[in-house]
Amino acid sequence: MEILLPKMGESVAEATIIRWVVEEGQHVSADDPIIEIATDKVDSEVPAPEDGIVVKHLVAEGDVVKVGEPIASFEVVGEGAAPPAAASPAPAVAPAAAEAVPQPVETAPQPAPSPVAPSVVAELEAPLTASAANGSNGSLEGRPARMSGGRFYSPLVRSIAEKEGIGQQALDGIPGTGKEGRVTKRDILTYLQQRTAPSAAQGPAGASATTAPQPLQVKVTTPPVTAPAPTSGEDEIVEMDRMRKLIADHMVRSVQTSPHVTSFVEADVTRIVDWRNRNKQAFQEKTGEKLTFTPFFIEAVAKALRDFPGVNASVDGDRIILKKGIHIGMAAATPEGNLIVPVIRHADRYNLNGLAAIVNDLAGRARQGALKPDEVSGGTYTVSNVGTFGNVFGTPIINQPQVGILALGAIRKKPAVVETEEGDVIAVRHMMFLSHSYDHRVVDGQLGGSFVRRVGDYLESFDPNRSPV
Repeated sequence: MEILLPKMGESVAEATIIRWVVEEGQHVSADDPIIEIATDKVDSEVPAPEDGIVVKHLVAEGDVVKVGEPIASFEVVGEGAAPPAAASPAPAVAPAAAEAVPQPVETAPQPAPSPVAPSVVAELEAPLTASAANGSNGSLEGRPARMSGGRFYSPLVRSIAEKEGIGQQALDGIPGTGKEGRVTKRDILTYLQQRTAPSAAQGPAGASATTAPQPLQVKVTTPPVTAPAPTSGEDEIVEMDRMRKLIADHMVRSVQTSPHVTSFVEADVTRIVDWRNRNKQAFQEKTGEKLTFTPFFIEAVAKALRDFPGVNASVDGDRIILKKGIHIGMAAATPEGNLIVPVIRHADRYNLNGLAAIVNDLAGRARQGALKPDEVSGGTYTVSNVGTFGNVFGTPIINQPQVGILALGAIRKKPAVVETEEGDVIAVRHMMFLSHSYDHRVVDGQLGGSFVRRVGDYLESFDPNRSPV
């Protein structure tokens, strides 16, 4: 049987392989972790489905695998014959070398000289095969599959490119025939054949129709790196960690997907501030929970989403999917400086006490890195409290495939005009900005602006006589 990459939430379509916990041929018990994976939301482990043996790894560390694709072959104990002995990794080098060089007859009417000898490819493949067999990094330690401009390259491809003097820009221009356009061993060898034997690619009349396109003529969709950023001896160069790379990729894709529009509203939250100051101590004594401003904001957003279901939606091609459940994600900062978005499911069903409890729980475990995959997936709308950093307002980026996100600014005392029965007066009030970014493909200005205005109205109309418990 095969172990498949499990579904980890509605918006999670793929995961990056971090580390194999179990080697090939190793026995595991049911629910033991066999592999560590990472998505753009959270790190997780895939457990063994039953007692058995991990026969073969079908993916390598650094690979990006789609949900539902096989990651390992697995034999349930007692299901069949014993798996191949794991103690024979050495012969694996021979078959690797046997398939090293593709047949040149497909790209030229006459045999073209091979730019890379089979022995060279075997030399490059050998450490990869050996390391996969014994669980070590071998001679390629520190050289995992790497992404450039959104494209992954295997250690073997990178090794061949390095040995043959192929720069990153030229490597990015090679057409890939692998999964999701990745460059395979055959692709880079074909490129080298064409580079060293251009006359063979021309051939007789009509032969060029079957040859691969010249890589230098291929339009590269990712911005080419022409030169490294200038640095001085005083500069510190910090490599992005894996989470930062995932966030960066997610944000770029969001901006490229959705035309962002942002509407702003200023709300008077004096009633909420005064009520919280009067009741926060009693609230904590009776419920055991600290009362922050976040539950008030979540409550108002949930009410507004019920009023405007067009904002509680996602986009699938030309279809708008109106979500029945109101599942609000709240952006939380981790100690490393990254952001993670745990989800409050059915946020509209909680009272203020319940929201305070779940907000504190999710925020605490987010900082500890203890969230489960299903707790960071399935959100229908997102809230980001930029006021915690002292920011007055922000223009947040939509969390795909959602269609809106709300930024909550810092609460500040300001002079404001207050309407009274005796007339308008100027008073010191607690004011804050709400910034609503929305996908203009499906949310127009009237809907997006009306929604954020409604959130502000709910905050301003808070009942000052409300019971604290």
